[in-house]
Amino acid sequence: MRIVFIGASDTTVRSAELLIDKQYEVVIIEKNKERIDQLIEHMDCSFLHGDGSSPAMLKETNPEKADVLFCLSDSDQSNLIAGLVGRSMGFERIIVSIIDPDFEPICRELGLTDTIIPTRTISRFLADMVEGVDVLELRTVIKGAARIFSFTAGSEDAGAVGELDLPTNARVVCLYREQEFILTDDSTKIRKDDEVVVLTHSKNMDALHERWTRATGSHWG
Repeated sequence: MRIVFIGASDTTVRSAELLIDKQYEVVIIEKNKERIDQLIEHMDCSFLHGDGSSPAMLKETNPEKADVLFCLSDSDQSNLIAGLVGRSMGFERIIVSIIDPDFEPICRELGLTDTIIPTRTISRFLADMVEGVDVLELRTVIKGAARIFSFTAGSEDAGAVGELDLPTNARVVCLYREQEFILTDDSTKIRKDDEVVVLTHSKNMDALHERWTRATGSHWG
């Protein structure tokens, strides 16, 4: 697989190192030439110096051959623009990081498929730790071909869980409504803007991503 990162943050570097260890091909786009010079000596990947939201710069990464574009710069606006430009250029999957949660509904409206809000993720993790919950235990529970997928429900998804018409071997297990955790069954009603969590077979992931790229934001994959 070929992975493209925009922004050479510490998160990018650590993620890239893990992917390189797994034999992924990695490209990092960074505006700061000094930052590139610091990293290029010990990272076995490609670097491009420039603005990752520029169509010309993204074109140099061969979008048609890339599997994922991570927009991880320190600017929410730049990440949003880069995500839109990347989508128009044919990147298979785009993951956008935003610091300000107020941008989340904008991401949904723009059809950006995957959104990361670091402060929210860390806050949930710390709160779980206080309550004695180890979210990393999921690694020992979700095994083999099992996968977790989530999406933000649009108006067309509103209705009973049992009416959602999911693929075989896919089931809604819970949802979040205004931060409230709700276990579901077939009669549970989904509302617009609910975050819906699906347990599924890995073979369904492509179809689920494709279905919910219309105007929703999926968060896990």
